[in-house]
Amino acid sequence: MKRFIISLLVLIPILFLVACGSSEEDNGAKEGSGEGKLVELQEKGKIKIGFANEKPYGYENDEGELTGASVDTAKAVFAELGIEEVEGHLADYDQLVPGLGAGKYDAITSGMAITPDRCENAAFGEPDMKYGEGLIVQKGNPLNLKSYKDIADNEDATISIMSGATENDFVVSEGVDESQIQGAPDIPATIAAVESGRADATTGTEMTLIMALESADSDNLEFVEDFEQPDIPGVPSYGAVAFHPDQTELLEAYNEKLAELKESGKIAEILEDNGFDGERNYPEDDVTAEMVCKGEE
Repeated sequence: MKRFIISLLVLIPILFLVACGSSEEDNGAKEGSGEGKLVELQEKGKIKIGFANEKPYGYENDEGELTGASVDTAKAVFAELGIEEVEGHLADYDQLVPGLGAGKYDAITSGMAITPDRCENAAFGEPDMKYGEGLIVQKGNPLNLKSYKDIADNEDATISIMSGATENDFVVSEGVDESQIQGAPDIPATIAAVESGRADATTGTEMTLIMALESADSDNLEFVEDFEQPDIPGVPSYGAVAFHPDQTELLEAYNEKLAELKESGKIAEILEDNGFDGERNYPEDDVTAEMVCKGEE
């Protein structure tokens, strides 16, 4: 009996140490799980990208291929990392960040503007483009809308905006009442709202609206050429790819290759190939994602 007790007393500390060691190893695996994502993607040679159907940033062409300025930029950078295949997952714009957090995608991109609010739930790569805002109204601009403040000053004016888009905050900051705003799942839906007369205007990024108007091929709409850009934080916007906040190694590797492609002129070329101005829509080299996240740009 004494021998049994002595053996048990010797065994208990050993079991305790083994248990503690296993716990530490498990915790280490969990804590370091983000650091293995890059290798995992490189081994697969494929990455899942969430995107919203917003031309010319991210969209499916007539052949069903995922393309657009943001997508082409991401493809070029990931190819430099040895990840050749991009698997696109279409989602409503306001579901991209939540989907990223839920692990549905490895990254998201669709010309998504870096904002302080989004930075709380996503880790943005360095900016790969910048852009201003635009406005589409009914032909002849019957309400003479040339700015967000014009909409705010006319309580009868309504505006259709894609749900989750930064423009929702922009118009409110310029005095537009929330009762004047109509939500829509995508840009074509906002265009349709104006054409049908359900809304007096729609807004989005300048290039998005120009290309959407071309696709709509409507004689009942017009782009407001003399639209006044709002003097508010977030305009111009800086677009970038975003990752899960835990994927720091993947983010750093992405930024390194992005910088190389910027220096080579490849990013400006991609912008131009997608209808952007290689200079006007190219982000300044001294503007970083961290600065935009802090509201400094």
